[in-house]
Amino acid sequence: MPKLIGIATHAQSKGAITQHQSIQVHLKTGLENDYRGQCNPRTQVTLLSAQTWERICQTLDVKLDWSERRANLLVDDMDFSEGDALIGQQVQVGKVLLEITAETDPCARMEQLCPGLKEALSPDWNGGIRCKVLKEGTIQIGDKIQLLKRI
Repeated sequence: MPKLIGIATHAQSKGAITQHQSIQVHLKTGLENDYRGQCNPRTQVTLLSAQTWERICQTLDVKLDWSERRANLLVDDMDFSEGDALIGQQVQVGKVLLEITAETDPCARMEQLCPGLKEALSPDWNGGIRCKVLKEGTIQIGDKIQLLKRI
């Protein structure tokens, strides 16, 4: 079963990354003290697949911590290659409920980290997903993650 293996925030765009063992997720602002949730309610929380990140780093022969992707949550045993079919689906992370709203497009910063990284993250939603918060609560490393079927 998929689980949460990383949590990261940054208080401002291009700001320092802080990793957490647990964090409060708010309905209106996303992850506590993360600037992204305050910018756009449809893109409050971002998720990145650990397996996809590792595969891309291996392909590019580079070692980069997942947090350099600037995603909020690192998930194990999930991928997002279904693309647009994921939009509108809900993701349960512990007791928190999220709704997938869009792909997380890789930005120019990825190319600064490693030539070819932006291009490698571009197809098949390799860069992860964006979500809005539907139910708030606290999440922590090790929480189970479930992609809920549409009703």
